[in-house]
Amino acid sequence: MIKLALSDIDAFKVIDDETGETFYGCNQDWYASDWQRMSGCGPSVVAGILMYLRRDIGVPGIKGKKYAISFMDEVWEYVTPTQRGIHTAEMLLRRVVSYCAAKNLKMASAICAIPEERALRPQMERVWAYMTDALSRDIPIAFLNLHNGEEENLDEWHWVTVVSAEQTGRNGNVWVGILDRGRTLVIDLSLWLNTTYYGGGFVYFSVI
Repeated sequence: MIKLALSDIDAFKVIDDETGETFYGCNQDWYASDWQRMSGCGPSVVAGILMYLRRDIGVPGIKGKKYAISFMDEVWEYVTPTQRGIHTAEMLLRRVVSYCAAKNLKMASAICAIPEERALRPQMERVWAYMTDALSRDIPIAFLNLHNGEEENLDEWHWVTVVSAEQTGRNGNVWVGILDRGRTLVIDLSLWLNTTYYGGGFVYFSVI
C-alpha cells in the first residue's frame, strides 16, 4: 500500500462566522446568484486551492466563511464559467493563468486529460504517477468529472479537489480523498477511470 496526502488539510478549513460550522474547501452554494451556484464548482475549487497554496505568504491558515466568499468572488472574475461551465482541464488552466497574470503571480502547471474515447485514455499507472508528482510536492489537484460512471460519490459535470491518494492491492487500485461542497469524501478512482462515459481531467498548478 502506498499513500500520499497533503501536509496540512486544515489549511482548507473554513469556519462559518455566525454558526461556527466547519467546512473543508470552498462551496459553490455560497455564491450569491443562482447561475453562480449552479456553475461555480470550477472557481470554487480554484479558490480553495489558491488559499492552500498561498497559506505561507499572507493568507491566514483557517479562514472565516465571509473571507472565503469574498475570495471566491475575486476568483470568479477570472475563472468564469461559460454556458457549459468549465468543461475541460485546458479551459480551467487558461483561466487560472489569467488570474495569476493579473495578480503578478508566477505559476507552474500540468494537465492529465481523460478523453471520452477509451482507447485514448491514459492507463492508471500514468494517472497515479501524475498524482504522485503533485501530492508529493504538497500541491492539491483539481479534478473534473464529466460522467461519474459507477462511482457514486461524484456529481456529473463537476470539479472537486483531490487531497490524497492511496494505491492498494495486487492490481494497484487507487482511492482518492476529495473535497466537494465543503465535505471530505473518498472515491474509487480506478472504478471511475474504467466506467466513466465522457472522461474529464486533472489540473495542478503551483504558485511560485
